[in-house]
Amino acid sequence: MNNESAGEQREEESLQKRPLPEKGRIAGLDYGRTRIGIALSDPGRVLATPWSVYQRRGPGQDATYFQKLVQHEEIVLFVLGLPVHCDGTESEVSLEVREFGKWLESVTRVPVVYMDERFSTQTAETWLRTANLSRKERQKRVDKLAAQIILSSYLAILQRGDAPPFWTPSPLDDASIEEE
Repeated sequence: MNNESAGEQREEESLQKRPLPEKGRIAGLDYGRTRIGIALSDPGRVLATPWSVYQRRGPGQDATYFQKLVQHEEIVLFVLGLPVHCDGTESEVSLEVREFGKWLESVTRVPVVYMDERFSTQTAETWLRTANLSRKERQKRVDKLAAQIILSSYLAILQRGDAPPFWTPSPLDDASIEEE
């Protein structure tokens, strides 16, 4: 490992070990190659609200967008949805999401944590279908609603007081739950 990559790794680790500031919003992201759904918490970090869908434009413009988002909305943490298989193993897209997370952290200087996003898009699509929205209207909203679902899950864990700085996916296996 050369000095530059060792320095970048130490910098990345220091961001992740930094305690979460008491003030500031948390942004939930539903990653996509062309669109990224964004949800924001309230300052008290109780509610997650669908905020926008960002149409990706390239690394330079994307960096500018997320830097402005951090500054204008006072973002102190990104919660990035991590796509994993039902057995808890990471998918090929998971690696892409982790690369995006590293990039986002480096351009914004804001820590990124990962949250299981299994079924978030399907749940969002179901909710939008029950609202009797047209296909076009559902498509405009699904990514930011999926981001809200991801962020809501993280906020629930945070409120319990056991939000991990690192998250490792686990399998969805009912057999592993002990019956009482």
